[in-house]
Amino acid sequence: MSIANLDKPSGAVTVLVTRRVKVGHEAAFEQASSDMTAAASAFPGYLGGQLVHPDEEGSGDEPHLYHVVFAFDNAEHLQGWQQSPTRSLGLAAIAPHIEGQTVRQVSGLGHWFAAPVGPKQNPPPRWKVAVVTWLGICPTVFVLFLLLGPLLAPWPLLPRVMLLTALVVLAMTWLVAPQLTQLLKPWLYPATRSTT
Repeated sequence: MSIANLDKPSGAVTVLVTRRVKVGHEAAFEQASSDMTAAASAFPGYLGGQLVHPDEEGSGDEPHLYHVVFAFDNAEHLQGWQQSPTRSLGLAAIAPHIEGQTVRQVSGLGHWFAAPVGPKQNPPPRWKVAVVTWLGICPTVFVLFLLLGPLLAPWPLLPRVMLLTALVVLAMTWLVAPQLTQLLKPWLYPATRSTT
């Protein structure tokens, strides 16, 4: 899957990259991936990244599948990284250690608030975006804590946070935010009055 629709910067962008690592190449891949993350961190707008290892206990499904999650503050800065010679060198260093196709997925808050199709409209002010985002995240987190809190209580803190935030992002991206932005569209994009 290629990364697309990055020509309109609109807030923080998160990228999930999935790669299948060749057996016996794990250490070399992890080092090359770490080097690439370090290189990306020097680029404008880089917010952070993490290499997610396969389950050490092994579920039996995808034992050699690695994920890299990283974020930039906007799509323009992400595009700058993606088009850089530094990234090309990093990909070349990783290539000998992987097999199959690399899968990339991009998500971000910005596309939730894309202007409706029709006459040109300005995007909503940031304070409105913040209010709508909070209105979605607060109840989503509350419900997830109610449903999963007892089950996840024995887990260490970091895995709990990672799972809950991943579920919040999924719920917000495909369920909560689209419904909220549709419901609050008149408030987010008030009709402009004619001055003629």
